[in-house]
Amino acid sequence: MLLIGNVYFALQAILTSRELADARSQIATDNSDKKILGFSRMFIDDVLNSGKEVDFDTRLKLENAVRDIKDSDILAQWNKFVNSTSEAQAQIEVKNLLALLMEKM
Repeated sequence: MLLIGNVYFALQAILTSRELADARSQIATDNSDKKILGFSRMFIDDVLNSGKEVDFDTRLKLENAVRDIKDSDILAQWNKFVNSTSEAQAQIEVKNLLALLMEKM
């Protein structure tokens, strides 16, 4: 009887640890989605809808927010946008950035 009880509880422990790992993974995904959404809102409000040139503090805030996402693809696309040499190129890179942000959520 003790052996059967031990096997039962061992299986329950394994199943519970798998559920815990799945829950942790879901939480990490939710946190990442929140960061992406927060950055997207900030970018749209402070850059696209501002109607004026973006100041240094806003740029720094955006840079920190995009780095906080910890996604190399998003950071690379952000750098392409920031390093654009013309307005036409910046517009293309902003479209690519927004598309990538929506894809990652």
